[in-house]
Amino acid sequence: MKPFQLDPGMRTMRGVFYPTGWLVLMFAGEQQAREAAKLLSDQGGVADTDVLLVTPEDFRRDIVGATGDDDILPSAGTEGDTVRKFAQFAREGHYGLMVHAPKGDDSDRIVELLRGSGITFGQKYRHLVIEDVEA
Repeated sequence: MKPFQLDPGMRTMRGVFYPTGWLVLMFAGEQQAREAAKLLSDQGGVADTDVLLVTPEDFRRDIVGATGDDDILPSAGTEGDTVRKFAQFAREGHYGLMVHAPKGDDSDRIVELLRGSGITFGQKYRHLVIEDVEA
């Protein structure tokens, strides 16, 4: 697992967070996120380089913006609303894992492996749609 670093390809042209091909999974605390990452590595065969730990500070600074929800640009889709949800969870101290899973089968396998691990909110970013993760 690597610490989160915002890549320019993780934003839309309008600057809204939209990491196509990634799962973004929220956990109530750092320990739950680290345990989920270990499970992905040990039992899921997910490479450490494909898992990013996102702290509440990372969400506020890099995903939401330095001054909070007001930095989120309006959008025609749901990405702005989704970022607002991430902001809410970050304010409550939740940590996130971003897992690179470009194929649908990868996403399904990862979500099934993490079922019951304490995911509080999750999204899969596809090319044209954001899917809710049911875990």
